[in-house]
Amino acid sequence: MLHNFVQELQWRGMIHDLMPETEQHLNQSMRSAYVGFDPTADSLHIGNLVPIMLLAHFQRCGHRPIALVGGATGMIGDPSGKSSERQLLDEATLRHNQECVREQLAQFLDFDSGKPNQGVMVNNYDWMKSFTFLDFIRDVGKHITVNYMMAKDSVKNRIKGEESDGMSFTEFTYQMVQGYDFLHLFRSHDCTLQMGGSDQWGNITTGTELIRRIGQSKGYALTCPLITKSDGSKFGKSEGGNIWLDAKRTSAYKFYQYWLNTSDQDAQSYIKIFTFLDRETIEGLIQEHEQSPHLRLLQKRLAQEITQTVHGEAQYNNAVLASEILFGKATDQELKRLDRETFLEVFDGVPQAKISRKKIEDGLGIVDALVQESSFLKSNGEARRALEQNSISVNKTRVDQSCILQESDLIDDQFILLQRGKKNYCLLKCGD
Repeated sequence: MLHNFVQELQWRGMIHDLMPETEQHLNQSMRSAYVGFDPTADSLHIGNLVPIMLLAHFQRCGHRPIALVGGATGMIGDPSGKSSERQLLDEATLRHNQECVREQLAQFLDFDSGKPNQGVMVNNYDWMKSFTFLDFIRDVGKHITVNYMMAKDSVKNRIKGEESDGMSFTEFTYQMVQGYDFLHLFRSHDCTLQMGGSDQWGNITTGTELIRRIGQSKGYALTCPLITKSDGSKFGKSEGGNIWLDAKRTSAYKFYQYWLNTSDQDAQSYIKIFTFLDRETIEGLIQEHEQSPHLRLLQKRLAQEITQTVHGEAQYNNAVLASEILFGKATDQELKRLDRETFLEVFDGVPQAKISRKKIEDGLGIVDALVQESSFLKSNGEARRALEQNSISVNKTRVDQSCILQESDLIDDQFILLQRGKKNYCLLKCGD
């Protein structure tokens, strides 16, 4: 059963440009649409989430999504929104990256159910690798004028930009190659719609032009807005760089924290764009959030939905536990439930002090641990006063001057967490 895809995107704020008659075309029968993904890394990042969500909503509305990995175009480089050429990759690396990307897309798209609108993944290298230069300029190039290509914003901005070194012929022809992808998928997969970010409009409409001139038919185009943050900073970036979908590059905990720390204004738009929650649920959450903004209900639900989709429920639960340990009340048993990787992520940047295992085996007094062994506190007197004030915790449990650190206190047989007050931490690392 078909649902109105364009209407779904409109209330979510996910449409920037739309070619006339696209909505009517999609409402007539099941259609196929594609989005291209750059395979220059072995993981997608959250900057790719909007086009991923376009395909996911497309499939949920009853249509067939096609995910195109740009193995051929990845060997060229897309000039859109860039001021310089990028490093080009070999085929083996691109193939590896393609497999990694497919695994991540499978969290959002159905590739294996056997349903009529089951998703398809393709690599444009498969049809471009045997296409000779002479064949390309004879069969494709003659249908698009240089004037048409020069009129594209992506080309004009690169040529006229103050920081630009100009544009190579390789990059200039990029829109032709991407345009041919659309024509090829139109012929081989009956694909009539290409989607992407608003910076891709020029490349996408080159494809519709080729379908009109060579295919003697009509292709359609739809783009979504480029996501920005309300404070002017770049979406999808943190102090450590990109927020990746691969947990090896960005841990599930840091991924969760990114969404949890979203501003109120951004959370209202992000929960529409990056989750599959329906309109009634989202409007209810926004209303609840406005009544009690200090509870950060929007941010918590946003972080839950997107973390569960990308990393699964177990990793989400682990991230929530880690957050509660760092920012809320937690027991030593909850602390010990964290795996080592997440534990170290949570306390990344916390001062560490190495201590011999023998001292722990023999029993180490809390004052010595706070002062001589860790320099966490400056003097024995300061340590005793802090203990008397009940402001010292070991592994999140309040302790007094009688506390003796033992092997049973070790987290993952290696760490002991010292804490003064709510935010001051020191990590004892036990070694031989």
